[in-house]
Amino acid sequence: MEIFDALMQGFATAVTPVNLLWALLGCALGTAVGVLPGIGPAVAVAMLLPITAKVEITASMIFFSGIYYGAMYGGSTTSILLNTPGETASMVTAMEGNKMAKSGRAGAALATAAIGSFLAGTVATVIVTLFAPTVAEFAVKLGPPEYFMLMVLAFTTVSAVLGQSSLRGMTSLFVGLGLGCIGMDQITGAARYTGGKMELMDGIDIVLVAVGLFAVAEVLYAALYEGKVVPSQNKVTRVHMTARDWKRSIPAWLRGTAIGAPFGCIPAGGTEIPTFLSYATEKKLAKGDNKAEFGHQGAIEGVAGPEAANNATVTAALIPLLTLGIPTSNTTAVLLGAFQNYGINPGPQLFTSAGALVWALIASLYIGNLMLLVLNLPMVGLWVKLLKIPRPQLYAGILIFATVGAYGMRQSTFDLFLLYGIGLLGVLMRRFDFPTAPVVVGMILGPLAEAQLRNAVAIGEGSFMIFLQRPMSLTLVIVVLLMLILPRMLQHWAAKRDARNVPLAN
Repeated sequence: MEIFDALMQGFATAVTPVNLLWALLGCALGTAVGVLPGIGPAVAVAMLLPITAKVEITASMIFFSGIYYGAMYGGSTTSILLNTPGETASMVTAMEGNKMAKSGRAGAALATAAIGSFLAGTVATVIVTLFAPTVAEFAVKLGPPEYFMLMVLAFTTVSAVLGQSSLRGMTSLFVGLGLGCIGMDQITGAARYTGGKMELMDGIDIVLVAVGLFAVAEVLYAALYEGKVVPSQNKVTRVHMTARDWKRSIPAWLRGTAIGAPFGCIPAGGTEIPTFLSYATEKKLAKGDNKAEFGHQGAIEGVAGPEAANNATVTAALIPLLTLGIPTSNTTAVLLGAFQNYGINPGPQLFTSAGALVWALIASLYIGNLMLLVLNLPMVGLWVKLLKIPRPQLYAGILIFATVGAYGMRQSTFDLFLLYGIGLLGVLMRRFDFPTAPVVVGMILGPLAEAQLRNAVAIGEGSFMIFLQRPMSLTLVIVVLLMLILPRMLQHWAAKRDARNVPLAN
C-alpha cells in the first residue's frame, strides 16, 4: 500500500497543468528526435541541459524522460520508411520493417511498432514501480566499501558493454575520471590539475562535457565525415492492422517484453542484445508462410518483438539509474548528469531524499506512454514530414542552440573554448570508435568513488582488505572480475572450438 500511496502522490504532481505540458513537450520532441536520423536522445538531452537549468526540477526531469522514451517510439518510423536506424536499438526493426514498407505494408509495421512500444513500456513501468523501491531499500543498508564497489561495477559495465572494444571503453572511462579530478580536492581543498586557470577551480561543468561530447561532436562529425546522402523513402500507407496482424503481433509483443525487461533491470547496458535475441526468437518460432516472410516480404513479428524488447529495456533501465546511480546507455549517462546539475545524486538515498520527485517521474512514465501512443498512431504523417528538413540547416540549428545554451550558463568565453575543445575530442572518439558514455560516467561518479574509497580505507584502518572482509563488497568484487574475465574466456573457447571444427587443408 505504501507504494500505491506514493504513486498516487506522484500522479497528483505529474498531472498538474505545467508538468503535463512538459511531459507532452518532451514526448513530442523525443518522437521528433527519434524520427530524424542521426540525432539520438542523448544529443537532444545534452543540448537542452543548459536551457532548462532555470526550470523547476520535477518538470525538467519529466521533460527529459519524455525525450528519453519518446525517441524510442520515433526511431521505428525512420527505420521502417528509410531503412536508416537513428539508434542502434532500431537496427533490428529496420531488417523486417523496411521490407514490409517496400511490400506496401508500412502502415501495419508502424502500427505494430507503436502499440508494442506502448504495451512493453507500460509493463516495464509497472516493474519500475514495484521493484525500484525494494532495490533502493536494500542499497540504503550498504556502507562505503559497498558503495565504492558499486561504482566500480558501474565503471566496468559501461566501459565493457558500450562500444566494440573493452580497451577503448576503459580508455574513455579514464578520460572521464581525469576530467573529474580537475578542481579543488574534496578534503584538502588544494587545487588539482587546473593549470593555473581560475575558471577550472570549481572543476569542469558536466553540462559542458555532455553538450560537447554529444551535440557539438555530432554536428562536427557529420560535417567532416558524412557525405551528402539522399535516402529513398517508402510511401506511408494507412496505419492499421488486420486481424491476422493482431494475431501474430500480440504473442510477439509479450515475448519481446519478457525478454527486454530483465535486461533493463540489470546494470549490463544496451538494447542490442535483447532486440537481437527477440528477433532470433520470433524467427525460430515462426512457421509456414509466416516464416517465409522473414527476409523477403517482411514479417510483422520481426518488428513487433524487437520493438517491444527495446522499449521494455529502455524503461526498466531506470531501475539501476535511480536506485544505484548506474547508467546503462549514452542517454541515461546524460540523464545522470541532468540530476547532478540540480544537485541530486541518483542512488540508494534518492527515494528518501527526493521521494516526491522520483514518484512524480515514475507517474509521468504512465502518462507519457499514453501520450506517445496518441502521438505516434494518428499523427505519423506529421512526423514523416520532418524527414524533409535539410541536414545542413538542421545541424546548424543544433550547433547554434548548443553554443548559446553553454554560453548562457556563466557568460564565459572560456566555457565556449572548452565546449568546442571537448567537441573535437568527441569527434576523434567517434572517428576511432571510442564510446563517449564512459567519459560522462567517469566524470560524474569519479569524485564520488574517490570519497567512498577514502571512507572505506579509513574504516579498514588503512587496509584495502576491507573490501574482501565484507560479504557484499566481496560479492561485488567477484562480479566485476567475472565481467572482465568471463567474456574473454568465452571468446577464447569459441575460437578454439572453431579452429578444431575447421578441416585441415590437404
